[in-house]
Amino acid sequence: MSEIDGIGEAVTGGLIARAVEPQAGEAVDDGHTHEQCCLNCGMLLMGPYCSSCGQKAHVHRSLIAFWQDMVQGLFNFEGKIWRTLPMLAWRPGEMTRRYIDGERARFISPAALYLFSVFLMFAVLNFNGAIGPDVSNIRPNLAIAADDERAKIAKLEEQRKAAAEKGESTTQIERRLAARKKDLAQIEGLQRGQPIQFDATDAEEAPAWARELIVKVASDPEAAVFKVQDAASKYSWALIPLSVPFMWLLFPLRRRFHLYDHTVFVTYSLSFMMGLVIVGGVLIAVGWAGWASLLFFVPPFHIYWQLKGAYQLSRFGALWRTIVLLIFSFIVLGLFAAMMVGLGLFD
Repeated sequence: MSEIDGIGEAVTGGLIARAVEPQAGEAVDDGHTHEQCCLNCGMLLMGPYCSSCGQKAHVHRSLIAFWQDMVQGLFNFEGKIWRTLPMLAWRPGEMTRRYIDGERARFISPAALYLFSVFLMFAVLNFNGAIGPDVSNIRPNLAIAADDERAKIAKLEEQRKAAAEKGESTTQIERRLAARKKDLAQIEGLQRGQPIQFDATDAEEAPAWARELIVKVASDPEAAVFKVQDAASKYSWALIPLSVPFMWLLFPLRRRFHLYDHTVFVTYSLSFMMGLVIVGGVLIAVGWAGWASLLFFVPPFHIYWQLKGAYQLSRFGALWRTIVLLIFSFIVLGLFAAMMVGLGLFD
């Protein structure tokens, strides 16, 4: 009992020393500290690390120590990432199951990997110009569109002439011809540098809730695209809660699988899909767009192997769930896109 009392007195004394006597943990001239109690939680130090919070027993207050901590944190993340990414690519189910079962120190957490993937994906897409309006090929594309509209107008005029000679009604042809001429006028105006002329009657025909959206997009399409992009980057985390309920629907009677398991699965899977987008963006940037298009066929196989390993399924069980999950994925992407348009344009 006396030994416990002694430790308690030492801890209490350490806390009092920190509060009353700052010199107990004060830095000396060489940038080192010489403390007997943890500077983070006040626990009595018994070794190189605090037994309560895990902080190092002795810290350094110098610029060299700052950069050492930074490099150590970087290489700690890098060490984990080189264990995580290969398994996520080749053995995703095994890695997901191992993380769920408790092997946390070996792999990057799903949340950290997801946030890192989101940041890198948007950086690559912005660098490639895949996000936002691309103005580099506007004029050539406008010229092609104008020629196409003129050809369609000429064809409609021939149809109108033929119908008139036969004495048939030309009302429908006249309407189509007027719409084509209106589109051609818009394209020619853009070629001359004029803004898009928005017809307010188009908005009046739309539902009341969509009129403001139509006017906003038509008046400044570039700003509309930027707002939707900004909302997608801010609320990218919403893909996870949108996806988890669909994962639960795949295992409604499997009580041994919890929402935590589905969340880990979804987060790792989404991180891998974003990794594919990153790789595709890099391939496009170096001129290998053909190879980038092949990445489109990877997700079904990856989802199959992750399902099979993470949930320990049979081949048939993993196969039919893969097919259903692919359908669910398109639903989730549609819901997410609708949310981002709403958040971006109805702010």
